[in-house]
Amino acid sequence: MTGKERYEHIEIPAQLTGVIEAAQKKAAIHKRSKRMMRYSSVVAVAVALLFVVNIPTVANALSKVPVVGSIVQVLQFGDGGERTDGVTVGTEASEDVFKIHFDQEGESVSSVPAYTVDHRDAPNRLIFTFNGVRNFDYDAIKKDMLALPLVKDVYENVILDDSAMRFVVELKDGVKHTVSEYKDPGYIELKLTSTGEPTTPREVFYIRSEAMPQGESLAILEEIYLEDDVTFIKAAGGDFIAVIGGFDTREAAEQKLSEISSRETYGDDLRIDSWMSNERPD
Repeated sequence: MTGKERYEHIEIPAQLTGVIEAAQKKAAIHKRSKRMMRYSSVVAVAVALLFVVNIPTVANALSKVPVVGSIVQVLQFGDGGERTDGVTVGTEASEDVFKIHFDQEGESVSSVPAYTVDHRDAPNRLIFTFNGVRNFDYDAIKKDMLALPLVKDVYENVILDDSAMRFVVELKDGVKHTVSEYKDPGYIELKLTSTGEPTTPREVFYIRSEAMPQGESLAILEEIYLEDDVTFIKAAGGDFIAVIGGFDTREAAEQKLSEISSRETYGDDLRIDSWMSNERPD
């Protein structure tokens, strides 16, 4: 049986039924609240450093772009926005700036919906999750994103919540980013810059699933391994894998897999793999 067939027939442990039902009613930001709590102090320090050190650079870069609304915060990873529902998403791209607009019943919203931005390496990528969003054109988002010269790829992640959306922006090597949140009107602005310096690839070790098409099978794996900070990567063949970690050594990955495999809910569906940080897994 192939990896795809295996996951099409994946058996969901009985203990997970309640978890999955709850996940369909909750926004992704609440599903990841424990992880964000662990990172909250780090985020606070990062944001503080941004305002003390990086804001002049950011302000200078943004001065070339017409600004509408009042800035709420500038960050590289973290969360923001307000709880809402039924918001429509629109986008526009210009040079190395990408804007995500939101409106409701034809009117611009004053604040952006609740969101998280996560940054990961190997490959270099941003993971955007928005809650309270029901109307969005993913193809338009992808088209506008790919118009940015520093963006390598864009792909959607399926979430077991019909009021949330998530997409991944894979960046080219040596690209840095800032995310700015605005209000009155509410929108998100992503600014990309190239360091202009070559990056040295390194081997990274992951705990991974088999490759499979984007769909509910991957979303189920998110529920199973939620506390392990699972994310999803587009593989070289075009399918997707669930990954845990990003370890510097195989020993560290083996130790984590040993912990996971000792659980009653573990279905023997993960293995250890490695690839270079500037490449995609097979």
